Amino acid sequence: MPTRNPGYFHLHLISDSTGETLTTVARAAAAQYENVSPVEHVYPLVRTRKQLEIALAEIELQPGIVLYTLLDAELREHLVEGCKKLGLPYLSILGPVLQLFQSYLGSETKARVGAQHMLNADYFKRIDALNYTMLHDDGQHTDDLEDADVVLVGISRTSKTPTSIYLANRGVKTANVPLVPNVPLPSNLETLKKPLVVGLYATPERIVQIRQNRLLALRAHHDTDAYVDRQAVAEELAMARKLCARNRWELIDVTRRSIEETAAAVMKLLAERRRQSAQ
Repeated sequence: MPTRNPGYFHLHLISDSTGETLTTVARAAAAQYENVSPVEHVYPLVRTRKQLEIALAEIELQPGIVLYTLLDAELREHLVEGCKKLGLPYLSILGPVLQLFQSYLGSETKARVGAQHMLNADYFKRIDALNYTMLHDDGQHTDDLEDADVVLVGISRTSKTPTSIYLANRGVKTANVPLVPNVPLPSNLETLKKPLVVGLYATPERIVQIRQNRLLALRAHHDTDAYVDRQAVAEELAMARKLCARNRWELIDVTRRSIEETAAAVMKLLAERRRQSAQ
């Protein structure tokens, strides 16, 4: 086994599709190690022996862990042989899952490369959700908020836009409305029936930190010092929480949550709401 720098390791991800599934699994595993970081080498759309040879040549130059999702049996065998010759660890990410499915369902797979990315109804649902979400970002076009699945509300820098886009990529039509001091709310916001309205908030310290970093990155100045004043931010948050309490909207603390975790919490609330409606 080659000697590795204890601070990092090479991680080779080989896929016959986009590599999205493979990358997600690999990053989830790598995140469990605090003192070592992966150097990712991603090889998407590997569907020929020539393409695989190029990947193997790079793996030989920078040895490391090899993970793959290849449905073609000949390509898999060639990759495994190459890894064995180099003395490198390798693993098929989909292999154990497909074996489990096969043993339970009693039938073999069709080996459809990129089947999860087919242009089916779910795909077009996601595109429709993304179009709606982009059109209704940051309080725009609020006249048809009733058409949304989810409406996110919150003061500036509570991750409303990235959370909305993440949800849209999961097929959830999401609008977001900023809560700004002395700026009237959309007239229909507090009377919405169909959408799940969720308030996002964080600690004043976290909001101030993000706002200051934002201004530094843009090399900009805000019209008022209240934008980064802790007391003023605390008052904004109190106003937002009172609004949510008055309307019985769900609240999610995003202080220590990633975008993915916030979106997952929203989707859980949405699923519970839909189950209750179906009863």
